[in-house]
Amino acid sequence: MKLAFIILSLVGLAAAQDTPLPAKDKFHLFLLVGQSNMAGRGTVEQQDKTPHPRVLMLSKEGTWVPAVDPMHFDKPAVGVGLGKTFGQIIAEANPGVTIGLIPCAVGGSHIDAWQPGVFYAPTKSHPWDDMAKRAAIALKSGTLKGILWHQGEGDSLPDLAPAYEPKLHDLVVRLRKELNAPEVPFIAGQMGKFDGVPWTPEKVIVDQAHQDLAKKVPHTAFVSAEELKHKGDKVHFDSASFRELGKRYAEAFLKMTGK
Repeated sequence: MKLAFIILSLVGLAAAQDTPLPAKDKFHLFLLVGQSNMAGRGTVEQQDKTPHPRVLMLSKEGTWVPAVDPMHFDKPAVGVGLGKTFGQIIAEANPGVTIGLIPCAVGGSHIDAWQPGVFYAPTKSHPWDDMAKRAAIALKSGTLKGILWHQGEGDSLPDLAPAYEPKLHDLVVRLRKELNAPEVPFIAGQMGKFDGVPWTPEKVIVDQAHQDLAKKVPHTAFVSAEELKHKGDKVHFDSASFRELGKRYAEAFLKMTGK
């Protein structure tokens, strides 16, 4: 019985590793970084478990597999996020390519956690270093086309918010340098603006940094979260809103690039 289980496990691993990949220039990669609203906390439904034939994701083990939710693996609460919907829309807009999503978000992480060598205790991980390793694996097979960022709640505090904007600009520069992609599109999403959940002054400061990004840093864009809903916790989007947010990210990318 134990031997049969081992054999089945090995067969499953081989299948994951043998996912056919297109030529490198036809495999368009997108890095998914930030905190929990990038990782996704929505309830997984059947549509979220149904893969698109030309949308893959880099698994926790570093292999290319069909993209389904949950895509991230930062915390046990992980669920539906924006990445799968984004990938599907970009794939449909580009029939000749395959989309590769690189999930690297870390729930709760402050922007300061996204620095080389920084250990983030709540998830016992190194957000930047882990991202760099996963991106290096992915870039062996494909071409980076965009970076999607959703983060800011962790920095909406009196002692952190005033310094957020320069840190965000620095992050864009460092990511592009790390990935050897000086002009790669960088898209930042808005934190949840939920009915009945007033924003603190610090959240307004962080939001303004997101909204002003495209005016101050080349090849960047901002995605609104207006009229989206939370899952009941007043922090995380619900599943339908995550899918809508993925659509908005895709629309922003297609507007930036025309493809």
